[in-house]
Parts: sequence; C-alpha cells; structure tokens
Amino acid sequence: MDIKTLEKKIKNNGYKLTNQRKGIIKTLFEHKNHFLSAEEIFSKLKEKNIKTNLSTVYRNLEILEKIDIIHKINIDGNYFKYELIQNKKQHNHVIICKNCGKTEKINFCPLEKIISNITNNNFVLTDHKFELYGYCNKCKIK
Repeated sequence: MDIKTLEKKIKNNGYKLTNQRKGIIKTLFEHKNHFLSAEEIFSKLKEKNIKTNLSTVYRNLEILEKIDIIHKINIDGNYFKYELIQNKKQHNHVIICKNCGKTEKINFCPLEKIISNITNNNFVLTDHKFELYGYCNKCKIK
C-alpha cells in the first residue's frame, strides 16, 4: 500500500486527514518492517516539525488501528509498538526485536501443527497471530 491509499482509507472511514495523521502514516511508511512505539513516533514527528503532543499521537494510533491501517504488539506486557499493515491478506507471523522493533516475517503458518495438538473442541477459531520476540543481530551485540 502507498501513502495515498492509506490517506484515502482514513477519509473513507469518516476521519479528517490532519497533519498529525499524515505525519504518523508517513513515519510508519518510512519505517516499514519496524515496530515503533508512540514515543518514537512522537519524536520523529517533532524532528519533522509537525506540531502535536503525545496524547494526540496515542489517539491517532487508536484510530488507525481501529480502521486496520496499523497493528500493535505488546512488548513484555508493559508497552505497545505499532507497524503499518502492508498486506491485509497476509498472515502477520513475525519475529520482533525487543530493542529496536525490527521485524522479520515468518514464511509459514504454524497453525496446523498447533491445532492438531489442541484437544479442547469448545472453541471455534476465528483469527490468530504468531509473534516471537528476541534481539536482532545488531541489538544483541550492544
């Protein structure tokens, strides 16, 4: 997806295309395959002289997640990081660096093996995601 398509999706969902939303989308677009925290996004917006505050960034991230432009992950149960959804049809199975947020896609879906080991049939599976956490080669050296 390109930036214009993402901006159109915001408008089609009934939201205004504010400078802050444009800046957040552009920042996430510039950092494809990396998860960024709200604080990192806020810092990058300040570097670009986009006037906003951290609470506005959080509110906009909630909206962008709600309309399926971004997805968020929980790092260590303490805080969230965000990434642009690049292909809605593609499963989001990834390995994520806990330090810098770099991601690598996992090229297979482990669901079949997992389902074959589940003996409880009291659930109907509707969705799933698979995330592994660790440190990329660059961060593990630090």
